[in-house]
Amino acid sequence: MSDATWRERAGDRPGLAPTERGWGKLLLALAAFLLVPSIPHLGAFAPVQQTLLLFVPAMAACSLVGWWAGGRFLPAAAWVALAIVVTSQAAAGPGTFGLLARGWTLLLAGSFGLVCLLGVERPFFSRALVALTIVLVVVVAMGAVGPVSAAQAKAAVAGELARRNTAVLAKLQQAIAQSPDWKRLAAQAPALEAMPEGLSQQLTTISASGAGLFLALLAIESLCALALAWATYHRFSRARLGAPLAPLRHFRFNDQLVWGLIVGLTILFVPSLQGARPVGRNLVLFFGALYMLRGLGVLTWFTSARALGAAAAVGVLLLLLGVLTLMPSLVALVVLAISLVSVLAMGLGLGDTWADWRSRARPTT
Repeated sequence: MSDATWRERAGDRPGLAPTERGWGKLLLALAAFLLVPSIPHLGAFAPVQQTLLLFVPAMAACSLVGWWAGGRFLPAAAWVALAIVVTSQAAAGPGTFGLLARGWTLLLAGSFGLVCLLGVERPFFSRALVALTIVLVVVVAMGAVGPVSAAQAKAAVAGELARRNTAVLAKLQQAIAQSPDWKRLAAQAPALEAMPEGLSQQLTTISASGAGLFLALLAIESLCALALAWATYHRFSRARLGAPLAPLRHFRFNDQLVWGLIVGLTILFVPSLQGARPVGRNLVLFFGALYMLRGLGVLTWFTSARALGAAAAVGVLLLLLGVLTLMPSLVALVVLAISLVSVLAMGLGLGDTWADWRSRARPTT
């Protein structure tokens, strides 16, 4: 939804907010954002595992800007106080990684609040990208001249991911040691006996990939946090910061962002740029994820959103079933299906840059 449409719905009258969609989908998204990184296989590469650290400061920033725009002071003060409590805890991780994670979240929230104050005409996604760009520029500059070098930050990330894996394996070993029936079950099912070693190898492999793609994953996670904070704030407050988030089927962005994907692919495939391939992989992942989301918007435009949601739910359930029942073949099949759908969606989103699929036909009901 554009800002013009939002103003038309609101009648362009102060204090009158447009009708928001309900809480159901938002609560599901919040639950997934806060709880999913706790799953061992996902926590092995999630940049910030305790995602409250991203969400609460973003809510504080939205509330402060809302107060400045005429909203109430007490909710803003409450969210700022909660953000101070959350960022002062050790949940971000110990040592250097914890300091880096807290610094990122505070920079992200501060940049987003500043962009919201200065760019009132911009839609949400544009504001979020500008804020993210500001944070990345600051982080790169501090990596060059700050107290923590890029090499130290990379080592801190690898150490944090390894720490999480060690904690997961320690809990598993403790559960095995406390289970009186484990030896009997392991004797009947050899796969159970090999589970700790297999899990250790899987987590190590996942963490190695996650460390190499850390910045792109962190940027994606940050955009999710800002979007959830934006949607949550506008359900609590009538002091609007801008247009509500549009449904997925309307999601699009400036077509010039295709150059980010082109640059990433160029770095990956030009031999003389081999030294910059980590940058290329992160660019491809970040912009590929944006175009995948745009492609999913195209799919929901032409098909039933409920059908796509049901298919996604079935895929997640099958994946969890494969993990919990130790069925690698089922996990591999579901991952392959998800990968194919992701590639298809990314292709549709990329093609939408030139074809504008949604202008060709009306959506199905």
